[in-house]
Amino acid sequence: MASTQVETVNTVADKVRLAFVVLLVIAGLAAYYFLARNGPVVQWAALGGGLALAVVLFFTSEPGKRLFGFGRESWREVKKVVWPTRKEAMQTTGFVFVFAVVMAMFLWTTDKTLEWVLYDLVLGWKK
Repeated sequence: MASTQVETVNTVADKVRLAFVVLLVIAGLAAYYFLARNGPVVQWAALGGGLALAVVLFFTSEPGKRLFGFGRESWREVKKVVWPTRKEAMQTTGFVFVFAVVMAMFLWTTDKTLEWVLYDLVLGWKK
């Protein structure tokens, strides 16, 4: 059985940071609704400011640093991918479409053959 490792926030400082992140998101949302009388510019500025501060604070915590590192490593792996050329992609797409049409014709033929065998020959029901 494969073991799965669950990582948790261990330090008190990270727990406090993450709690402040949640509070900043809630404060930004609350400010958005409470500042409705001041106009949409002020509303969106309050929401954007709260969310921006929450993101900055999150990325200073250990889970945020790990997430950023994961993103950096993922981007490095994406660069290693050998993407197909346009010609290869078009050929593969064409093959898939042709296969789908051939398979549809095969299934239709099989369906009509079984229908003819069962309804006309076995049961004697004529349409």
